[in-house]
Amino acid sequence: MLDPAKYFISPKSSIRDAIEVIDNGAAQVALVVNSNNKLLGLVTDGDVRRGIIRNLSLDDKISSIMTKSPLVLSLDAKKAEILQLMREKLIHHIPLVDGNGCICSLEVLDDLLKKRSLSNPVVIMAGGKGERLGSLTKNCPKPMLEVNGKPILETILEKCIDAGLSNFYFSVNYLKKKIIDHFGVGEKWGVNISYLDEDEPLGTCGSLKLLPNDLADDLLVLNGDVLTDLEYDRLMAYHQKSRNSMTVCTRSHRVIIPFAVMTSSDAKLERFVEKPMYDFQVNAGVYILKPSLIEQIPLKFFNMTDLVDNLLDSKSAVGVFPIHENWRDIGNPIDFKEAVESNR
Repeated sequence: MLDPAKYFISPKSSIRDAIEVIDNGAAQVALVVNSNNKLLGLVTDGDVRRGIIRNLSLDDKISSIMTKSPLVLSLDAKKAEILQLMREKLIHHIPLVDGNGCICSLEVLDDLLKKRSLSNPVVIMAGGKGERLGSLTKNCPKPMLEVNGKPILETILEKCIDAGLSNFYFSVNYLKKKIIDHFGVGEKWGVNISYLDEDEPLGTCGSLKLLPNDLADDLLVLNGDVLTDLEYDRLMAYHQKSRNSMTVCTRSHRVIIPFAVMTSSDAKLERFVEKPMYDFQVNAGVYILKPSLIEQIPLKFFNMTDLVDNLLDSKSAVGVFPIHENWRDIGNPIDFKEAVESNR
C-alpha cells in the first residue's frame, strides 16, 4: 500500500505533466484528482503511449488520455479481494477510496516480485567507431565510454538483466578486444554473451545475419550508444500482444525555429509565427523483430532503417512504441558530457 499523494495530478495538467509524475514514482501511474482528492481518472504509461500514437501533443490536457472510470475498491477491502480483481482485470493499480470517492491509498501489484525470465535473445550493436566523438574514441570504443562510473554497454546490459533477459549477442568491430576482455562470456553477470564479429562494418542491422539459424524467439536489438530507463519486459509484452513483424521504438524530439516563420500567398504576407515549436517522433535505436526477418537481411552494410523501408514496401506490419522514459543518445561530445554531468 502506497501513499497516493505523490501521484496526484490536477485535471488541468498536461500530458507532459503526467509523464513527469509517472516517471518520478515507483507505481508508474498518475492519479487525476480534484481539490478534495476525489478520483476523476487514472493515467498509465500505456495511456501516454496511445495518446502519442494518436498524434496528441504533450501539451494537450490530461483529460484527453485518462481512464475516466478506473476500477476502485473501498478502504476496507481485503488483500485477497484486491489481488483477485487485479488478476481478473489484468491491472497493476487499484486506488482505495472512502465513501466520498476520495483516495486514501493506492495498491500496486509488485512486478519485481513476479518478474519472469525471458528467453528472447538480445543483440547490442557495439561495433561503430564513434567518429563524431573525436578523440574520446581514439583508443576506446564508444560503448565502453564511462557514464556514472561504468561503461555505457555495461549499463545497457544490466538494464536488460533487470528485465529478465539473459541471452546476449554483442556485435563488435572497432577495438573489439576491449569489449571482449571486459565482458568475456558474461559469467560476472550470470548471463550468456556471444559475439558477432564484423570483419568490416555492417551498419545497424547487417550483423544480424551472423546470428545462429535456430533462433525461435523474437529479437530485442539495441544500439550500443543509447541509455534509457525503458523497461524492456513491458516492450516485449506490447510487441507480443500487437503481433507485428517488427516494433520500432520512437522518442519525441522538439525542434524550435529561432526565427519568426512567415506564410504567404500570391506574394502577400498572411501571418508571422514567432519562434514556432514542432514535435517529431524520431528513431530511438531500440527494436524488436521476428527471427524470420533475418532472411531479408544481406550480409553487407545494411541499416535497420533499410529493413524497415523494405517491410513497409511489402505491406508488413511495423508497430511503434513511444519512449517517454529517460532516453539519451551518446552521439557527440556534447551528448556525452551532458550524460556524464546528469549522472553525477
